[in-house]
Amino acid sequence: IKTARIVSDESKSDEVGLGDRVELYIPEDDETESYKLVTTVRGNSMKAYSIDSPLGKAIKGRKTGDKVYIKVNDTYGYEAEIRSIDKTAKEEEDQLRSY
Repeated sequence: IKTARIVSDESKSDEVGLGDRVELYIPEDDETESYKLVTTVRGNSMKAYSIDSPLGKAIKGRKTGDKVYIKVNDTYGYEAEIRSIDKTAKEEEDQLRSY
C-alpha cells in the first residue's frame, strides 16, 4: 500500500480514458485494431492494454484523429492514429488478475 497510487477513471467525453475501447489505425501494418485501456490489475492481456504499457501511455488523454508514436523500446516504435473512442465498454468483461 505504501507505493499504491490512485488512478482516476474520469476522462473528457472526447479523450481516451480508463475503460475505453479505442480503435487504432497502424499504417506500418495497414491495419485497424481495437484495444481496451485498463489498469495493471484488470484485464485479459490479449484484449486489453494497461495504462502503464507503451501503448497505454501513448493514447491516454488523446482524441480521435490524433497521431501518436508508441515507443516499444529504445530501438523500436511505431506510429498509430486514433480512429474512434468507445466509452461504453463494460467493466464486467475485465476480471481482476489473481496474484
